[in-house]
Amino acid sequence: MRRPTPVAPGPGQESVWDYPRPPRVEPVAERVTIRLGGELIADTRGAVRVLETSHPPVYYVPIADFVEGALTDSPGASFCEFKGAARYFDVHGGGTVAAGAAWNYPDPAPGFETLVDRVAVYAGPMDECTVGDEVVVPQPGGFYGGWVTSWVVGPFKGIPGSLGW
Repeated sequence: MRRPTPVAPGPGQESVWDYPRPPRVEPVAERVTIRLGGELIADTRGAVRVLETSHPPVYYVPIADFVEGALTDSPGASFCEFKGAARYFDVHGGGTVAAGAAWNYPDPAPGFETLVDRVAVYAGPMDECTVGDEVVVPQPGGFYGGWVTSWVVGPFKGIPGSLGW
C-alpha cells in the first residue's frame, strides 16, 4: 500500500507524518482532563504524549492523578514492538464502567521508562477528554488510542484503507 499524501500543517499545527518511528515521548505543558459518567476522573499537568508516524498523539496520565477507584485491572494484554507488553484497565466514573478502555506499560522497553506509572485512555468511551481547553476527538478506527486535536493534521492511521501504512 502506498503512503498517503500528508495534509500540510497550517500555523501552529503539526503533521503526524513528521512524527518519528520509532516513537518519541515528550512532556505535555497543557492541563489534561478525563471525564466519565459525569465525573472528573483524572486531572493532571504531568501528562506525556507519545508521537509516532501516522498516529495522533497518545496521552499518558500519571496513575496518581486518577481519582481513587477510577482504574481496576482488566483482562487482556497486547504487545508494542517499541514500548513492550501492555496491561489493561477498566475505567470507572459516575456509575459508568468502560471495560478495557485504558492501558499502561508496567515494564516498558528502554527509552519508554517514563510510561511505567502512566496510563493511556481511549477517548471514545469517555464523556470527554481535554488537552488545554480543547475537547479531543478519538483516533479513527477504534483500535488505536490517539487523541486528535485541532493542532494535529493527518491523514491518521485507523481510517479505512490505512491497515498497510
